[in-house]
Amino acid sequence: MRIASVFLLLAGLVGTAAAEPQTTVFLNGTPSSVYFNDGDSFRVLTGKYSGTKARLAGFNTLESFGPTHQWGHWTAWELFVIAKLGTLNGRRGTWKCTSDLKTDTYGRILWWCPDLAVDQVRKGLAHSMSITHEPAKPELVAAQKEAIAAKRGMWAHGVPDFVLTSLHSVDERPGDKPAYNRLVSSVDGHSKKWKHREAYTECDVLCYPSAKPAEIVADLKAAGLTGPAAEYKEKRLTRLFAQFIKDRTVGAVDQDTGLVDEDHRAALETAFGVMLATGPMRTCMVYTDYRRRYGARKAPCLK
Repeated sequence: MRIASVFLLLAGLVGTAAAEPQTTVFLNGTPSSVYFNDGDSFRVLTGKYSGTKARLAGFNTLESFGPTHQWGHWTAWELFVIAKLGTLNGRRGTWKCTSDLKTDTYGRILWWCPDLAVDQVRKGLAHSMSITHEPAKPELVAAQKEAIAAKRGMWAHGVPDFVLTSLHSVDERPGDKPAYNRLVSSVDGHSKKWKHREAYTECDVLCYPSAKPAEIVADLKAAGLTGPAAEYKEKRLTRLFAQFIKDRTVGAVDQDTGLVDEDHRAALETAFGVMLATGPMRTCMVYTDYRRRYGARKAPCLK
């Protein structure tokens, strides 16, 4: 997808979202108007369940609050567009959903909308997901295999073993327990927890199987990064790698330390490209605190 088309689509999505388009969804048989804020959740506007929020079970769309995901030959901005297309796809249908009215950890009612779930996954706008070690629903696993074989949507430029769906810094919930990041299998949709005790900094990029900044730096040197650029501190290299994931370039100015030498930029971009293209396919995500994802306080890497 060309970058001009990407920005035109995003501009249209912003304008559409501002008008809060309403979609008809049958909730336990009751016709209701809802507002899809992304492809796997909505807010109920009318009917018996008015005022509640919904999380749709069985599948997951990519984060739509900013360019956070990356794998294969995709840029983060391109996968951001895939996330937005998942939102549009949800808004454009009429769906039937059922629920026993149980809620998730965020207080959202969990709904099963089979036609929507299969449609999103088959089009490559979502991936099948179970929140346990058990596989996702068979019909969604089958729809995903079809989408992968046809290279639809998010699978057009590579298929990682796992999709990294959430990042949690250890300081988000102070205590003795480790934090975890969620990984979802691209084969059968089961989840596993990547446990850690790391405190992340805003706009850090985390990749699986390469996890920590020190490992990213080691991988860069293995990818051929030599000379003065190889002597950059871990934090700086990790931040520049996050920028590269976002738009496939290293800017002329680093936000903390000023100018990046032109020769250094070329060496960094070459090594970053080699790192992403070799070895096991990495699934990456940019970390931001959930309070810094929207509005005036939005993190700079999400803009």
